[in-house]
Amino acid sequence: MTLLPRPNPASELRWEVRGGVVDLSAPVIMGVVNATPDSFSDGGKYLSVETAVEAGISMVADGAAIIDVGGESTRPGSDPVPTDVELARTIPVVARLAARGLTVSIDTSKTEVARAAIEAGAAIVNDVTGLADPEMVDLCASTGAGAVVMHMLGDPRTMQDRPHYDDVVGDVLEFLTRRAAGAQRRGVVPGQIVIDPGIGFGKTLDHNLILMRSIDRFAATGYPVLVGASRKRFLGAILEPLRGATTPQQRDRASAAAVAVAVAGGARVLRVHSVPSAVEVAHVVHTIVNAGGS
Repeated sequence: MTLLPRPNPASELRWEVRGGVVDLSAPVIMGVVNATPDSFSDGGKYLSVETAVEAGISMVADGAAIIDVGGESTRPGSDPVPTDVELARTIPVVARLAARGLTVSIDTSKTEVARAAIEAGAAIVNDVTGLADPEMVDLCASTGAGAVVMHMLGDPRTMQDRPHYDDVVGDVLEFLTRRAAGAQRRGVVPGQIVIDPGIGFGKTLDHNLILMRSIDRFAATGYPVLVGASRKRFLGAILEPLRGATTPQQRDRASAAAVAVAVAGGARVLRVHSVPSAVEVAHVVHTIVNAGGS
């Protein structure tokens, strides 16, 4: 495993993004705005530019530091979206949010979409393929955009077809540190990189549980860690003995619990659908964990 730790202690973590920095000395919330008809949680909710922009503004008012705009569903079994469709869904939203001075992330694996989003004002690229495309890496290097390097087994259509790991934590750690090292060799500076274990992306319930209780191992690499567990299917599986089947929207309290676990493990960016509860939970847990200056 190639470990390239950042030199700063956790209390001084910063995320270098296009046009500035995000202070990660305490956990920050990334609000999700999916401009799609078929995302697992909010598909169809933000189809108009106006609705999506209003949602992003509202999330920032509730305490989100970053708005993550996506135009292609990556739920299990989803099909790819043509580039022109993804561009039409996302770029007007990115441009209007960025024009208001908000920190915007583009959730895409397509370099063409990421480039257009950065030109429209996006500061961060959130790539579920873990920067698989060398051109995406070069784009982040040349523009200074923050880069989320996420782990996914396979692709959205196949990732839940009997996923297997020899050691899920070790395998995911090795992938993320290898991709981060590769990005640095192509000119991305360490401070631009945040790593994401990819909860729910090619993982069974047990895999997700093991990863969630091992966030500290990812934080120990020195890279800031992003966790996106909000409303995901594994939370529904945990709740089923208590509540029976749940919709994604019925998992917000469970999502808040996942935020608490992630923050206690050292996560610095929490990608969520319900911002107010995540802001409060992250603040309380971070305060408790760091009481006494530890």
